[in-house]
Amino acid sequence: SLAADRPEVLIIGLGPAGPELATVATLDAIDATKKRFIRTRRHPSATLVTDAESFDSIYDGAVTIEAVYTEIVERLVAEAGVHGQVLYAVPGSPAVAEHTVELLVADSRVRATVVPSLSFADLAWVRLGVDPLADGARIVDGHRFETDAAGERGPLLVAQCNTQDVLSRIKLGLDDTFDRYEDSNLDLMVTMLSRLGLADEVVEEVPWRELDRQPADHLTSLWIPKLNAPISGEVARFVELVTTLRRECPWDAKQTHGSLRPHLLEETYEVLEALDAVEAALNGADATGGADATGGVDNDISGSGEDLAYELLEEELGDLLFQVVFHAVLGAEAGRFTMADVAQGIHDKLRSRHPHVFGDVAVSGADEVVTNWEAIKAAEKQRKSVLDGIPPGLPALAMAQKVLRRADRLATRPGLEHIVADALRQEVDPASRPVPDDADGFGDWLLGVVARVEQGQADDGEPVNVEEALRLAVARAETRIRELERSAT
Repeated sequence: SLAADRPEVLIIGLGPAGPELATVATLDAIDATKKRFIRTRRHPSATLVTDAESFDSIYDGAVTIEAVYTEIVERLVAEAGVHGQVLYAVPGSPAVAEHTVELLVADSRVRATVVPSLSFADLAWVRLGVDPLADGARIVDGHRFETDAAGERGPLLVAQCNTQDVLSRIKLGLDDTFDRYEDSNLDLMVTMLSRLGLADEVVEEVPWRELDRQPADHLTSLWIPKLNAPISGEVARFVELVTTLRRECPWDAKQTHGSLRPHLLEETYEVLEALDAVEAALNGADATGGADATGGVDNDISGSGEDLAYELLEEELGDLLFQVVFHAVLGAEAGRFTMADVAQGIHDKLRSRHPHVFGDVAVSGADEVVTNWEAIKAAEKQRKSVLDGIPPGLPALAMAQKVLRRADRLATRPGLEHIVADALRQEVDPASRPVPDDADGFGDWLLGVVARVEQGQADDGEPVNVEEALRLAVARAETRIRELERSAT
């Protein structure tokens, strides 16, 4: 056969530690092969391979690790061509984290025969008490960590952490992700595993922050139990899932932007309810002034505390995100926009509307930030009226407050000083007027209530959101009614 015609590189592994962990197959292969090479003599079982030439000098003289791998492979191919068969011994197992072996197996110039053996990972799983299959662990090369671990959540067993420089590059590679997305990862504890199977082995937990200050040698590896996933990877998986649902689920397949509208509204209100539960848990009482963190509403966190309140909020935000992604997938199907366009658009908008953060504009406080925001927004949209852009579907109280606040900005323009009062036809004082019976009169009276709230806002106080205030008042009334029902039974 063509394989039999090619020279052979017989590849063996020396096991993870001393000679006692080398396999019988490894010892037999050494005895059967005359021309022998060993990747490095810097291994406890290297003494098993007598009369062997090592590649340590290549490591010492090469500029990059990739150059080392390439030169070793070229040397082995050439020697196999001369001798017909050569032995190549590597630390641990030839099937685990051995890039030269990968290159030899893929090289058509030689026939690579791999003899299985124990690896450092076999000892690592025992020391860590980990079942790699059950826990979904993955082994990656420390020298290629930036690419091998890209987008991984863990757990990860990182091989060949042979220098502090490698540990430093591993740390820096993920610090960038942590800084941008998941600051909680910075408190992560990782496990250093050194010289496993030897008398001086070390298995020690260290803080992630101190990783690059740990001693390392050719028998050092790293265990990273779990990483929070980068946002981009998880959102991409989610978009792919929704796209699959559109294609394969009958209900999802028939939805439109219009049919999803009530679901978007419902999920938004459920997020608001979850926000109330979090605030209640943080304040030690519900949002209605009672002791129940659920506000008396029948949901999944009845009688719970802060942890479950946040769990509910996470769940409800996910449901709301589903609606956003669903509309983005519909937009992509129509060839209009994608989820990436949505994210990029809001990213660029926020940058442009925060010149005091990303530019050289100075502001005196939050009020000036809002003023600048609206001015930039009006210029972007080329709006002719301060009332342009108010969503017509807003609840009535929220719309009233937004209209009055927009109109109040005109007070600085000559001739428009009393625009709010003129719009209300008179200086309305709800406290001095009876509540009208007719719809028009009641509407004007109610608008006057909102106007009075706006006029009475303290400059240094938190603005009253009238819609939220009424919603919470209704919730307080609901709590009182439920308490009366319980006390009557």
